Amino acid sequence: MSEVKRISLVKPTLQTHFHIDFNWWSQRDRDWRVHLQGLLCSEHQQAFSDFSSEDRVDFVDPNTAEVQQVDGVQHILITHCARQEGFITQHTTLVDAIFRTFVANGNEPMTPVELGERLNRPAQTILRVLSSGQVYRGMRPIGKV
Repeated sequence: MSEVKRISLVKPTLQTHFHIDFNWWSQRDRDWRVHLQGLLCSEHQQAFSDFSSEDRVDFVDPNTAEVQQVDGVQHILITHCARQEGFITQHTTLVDAIFRTFVANGNEPMTPVELGERLNRPAQTILRVLSSGQVYRGMRPIGKV
């Protein structure tokens, strides 16, 4: 049986929460880990050059002390590389800056208003990019099919 594609008739607003939908990457045969490896700082690009896409690391949640297995590249990118000076600059394109902000924020959902405050860019412009009909780097509204 073929899968039915649902089209949302709800237009995103400045208060709509967006995130990186990593399923979007896998559904399009895109290796998101390769893209994430390209965002690693130089120290970790070298350290992770032989890292398998299946390699997982233990992550201890600082709030609950729960230990979880997480993707190693994604973990080091979020906990170290995204916190380095120059990860996002004034010259970073808007799409890349939004994507990197989600990465630096642990992919926690954010509204265009919150993104605009972080990036010092107009929220309306960010909304236009994120709701243009084209999905950039898997950045989609929460719950979007």
